Parts: sequence; C-alpha cells; structure tokens
Amino acid sequence: MRRTLGLGDAVTIGLGSMIGAGVFAVWAPAAASAGGLVLVALLLAAVVAVCNALSSAALAARYPSAGGTYVYGRERLGPFWGYLAGWCFVIGKTASCAAMAMVVGAYLVPDAARLAAVAAVILVTALNLMGVQRSVSASKVIVSVVGCALLGVGLSALWPRAEGMRWRADHVLGPLGPGAGEGTVLSGLDLPWLGVLQAAGLLFFAFAGYARIATLGEEVREPERVIPRAVVIALGAVLVVYLFVGLTVLGVLGPEGAAASEAPVAATAAAVWGPGWAWVIRIVAGLAALGALLNLVLGISRTSLAMARDGHLPKVVATVAGPDAIPRVAELVVGVAVLIVVLFADLRGAIGFSSFGVLLYYAVANASAFTLRHEWKLGGVVPVVGLVGCLLLAVSLPVGSVLGGAVLVLAGIAAYAVRGGGRGARATA
Repeated sequence: MRRTLGLGDAVTIGLGSMIGAGVFAVWAPAAASAGGLVLVALLLAAVVAVCNALSSAALAARYPSAGGTYVYGRERLGPFWGYLAGWCFVIGKTASCAAMAMVVGAYLVPDAARLAAVAAVILVTALNLMGVQRSVSASKVIVSVVGCALLGVGLSALWPRAEGMRWRADHVLGPLGPGAGEGTVLSGLDLPWLGVLQAAGLLFFAFAGYARIATLGEEVREPERVIPRAVVIALGAVLVVYLFVGLTVLGVLGPEGAAASEAPVAATAAAVWGPGWAWVIRIVAGLAALGALLNLVLGISRTSLAMARDGHLPKVVATVAGPDAIPRVAELVVGVAVLIVVLFADLRGAIGFSSFGVLLYYAVANASAFTLRHEWKLGGVVPVVGLVGCLLLAVSLPVGSVLGGAVLVLAGIAAYAVRGGGRGARATA
C-alpha cells in the first residue's frame, strides 16, 4: 500500500476517531454510575487509555504494517493471540460502527433514525472507496467544526448573563449515584468505588480510537517516527477536550441533571444559549458521529486485510486495487457487515459489544508490549497497568455486555480451532 499520510494526517485520523458521538452521549450513563465522581472516572479511563496508547505506539514503531494489534499479538505472543486481537477488534468495531450510524440517525433524523443510519453507512463506505486521503480531508473539517461548537458551549457557560443557567463549581463534584455499580458481574463484591469503575468503562468508549493510527501503518510516511508521536498528540488533545466538556456539562446541569438527560451536551447548550439553539449541537453531534464512523470503517478494513493475508479470512479480502492501492473488497465487506448490524440490532446492544471487544483488543496489545520490556524504558510498568486496567474495566461493564461479548469471542475461538489454529498464519509467515 502507498505511504501518503504525514504526522498531521495521522493525528487528524486519531482525533476524528475519538472526538465522535462518545463525547455527546457518554456523560448520561457515566453520571448515573459515578454521580459527582464522573471526572475521577474520566481520569481513570484516561490512565488506561494512555497506557494502551504508549504500548500501541511502541509496538507500531517496531511493526509499521497494517493490522495494528492483530500483527503485534501474532509477532510477539503467537498466531492465536494475534487472531484473538483481530477478532475482538473486528466484532467490537463493527458494532461500534453500527452504534455511530445509529447516533447519526437519532440526532439528525429522529423520525427515521434507522433509515438515516443505513444511508450514513452507504455514504461512508463510498467515501472510503474513493481513497484514504479524501477521508482524512473530511475528518479535518469534522474535527474543526466539532471543536468550535464544544468550545462555544463551554465559553458561553462561563460568560456573565442576566438570565439563563451558568457554570457553577459546586455542581461539579458530589457523591456516588444511588445505583452506582449495579448490574455488573462485580456487584456481589460490594466495592465502594464500583460505580466509578463502571463509569470509567463507559467513558473508555469515548477514548477508543487512538490505535486507528497504528492500523494504517502501511499508509503512513516514516511510521517509526510518525505513529508514536501521532498517538500521543491525539490522545493528549482529546483528554483536554473531554475534561473541558465534562466540566461544562457537570457545572451547568450537575451530576443528577446530566444523568437524567438523553443528550447532556445538547441540554447544556439549551441552558446557556437558550432552547432555540439546541439544534446546533444536535447537528454537530450527528456530524461527529459521521466522522467517527468514517475512521472506524478505515480501521476495520485494514485489520480485515491483514487477517485475510494470513488466511483467517477469505484471501479475496486482501485484494488492493486502483492507482491508490485501496482495499476495496475489505471496505465493501465491512460496509455490508455494519449494515446488517444496523438493520437488526439496537444502540445499547451495539455499544455494549463494542466496549467489551475493544478492551480485550487492548489487553492483547499490552500483553504484547510487555514482551518489549527489556528494549523499552517503560516496558515493565505501562503494559502491566494497561493490561490490568483493560480487564478490570471489561468486567465492570453491564452483565449483558460481558456475557454477549464473551459468546462472540468464544465463537471466534471455536472457528479458529475448526480451521486448524494458526495454520494459515504459519503458512504465510
């Protein structure tokens, strides 16, 4: 594949993957779980995300090829672990794509949300088939618009007004919510901070996306230098944005108001701008979800391409074509899979499967990075913290998400065993 992406392009892809629907939708369930400790949960999710990002960056510098953790697990731990990471990524992010498409429909065309979600998937697939550079250009526009809208809401909340709600510091912090931690596999342990863990698991959904840069390893110029820098820059910028938005939403609505709202950021905008202007944030949220969908499809198609090269998926999926060497078959397969999920699943189920799959994916990334501990100054601490954090947040998710995700993972393992294990990967090594 052609190396056409520079540092700015790679950072943009990371920002476009993370600053999506999550920042608009995640505050309500997080506040319901953590109450006034939502920002503590955000920082906990950020710690896990930072460890994952550093592990991914160290591995991407060593293995600058398409596939991300699928390649890292295969090379550092063995064919099975690479396959497991790839399988978790594909099922988790396919569900995430469906969730983003559903958010596009729910925000922009609430009366025909599912039909609008289908249209969004078709549009994004067509755009990606035209080439990755066009996708990057679209992401730059989307990230700029979303950033300006969020900044406008935050500054308006601080601006002195004669009428309307304003930001108040005493709204930000408070006790845990009354239902904190309920409905998880850890509920019987009576852990006092279980609500914070559950909220951190939900908030992690909004961070997931920084490794999308690593999955484009074959299309980035100077990947050993560019990929680690792009991952760290993108994650740092997103953390600042999320802290700003979290402080704004909690400061205006309070933890209880945020938990009770279906669209906390839109409710915040209505409070500080007036009800007549909430449509601005609704449009921006739909645009952000569309941008996240755009970049998610890119990442899944590249991982599918890498798995097809090793015989875990049909060889035709590894085909690249055209002057820009685009994996069109992989793009089409992913688009069809996302359409099926959109047509038959609901938003809550899609998000639950996505969170579980993504956390397991990063668990394999951290385990792979641990094998570099003698070559990497932080290799003895960062991967361990990331691995433990991923597993802890995964089991802190709602029971339905954990059980449903486990069924899909076991199905993938069974398929691997039926095909004779790593036979395909060994044959192409």
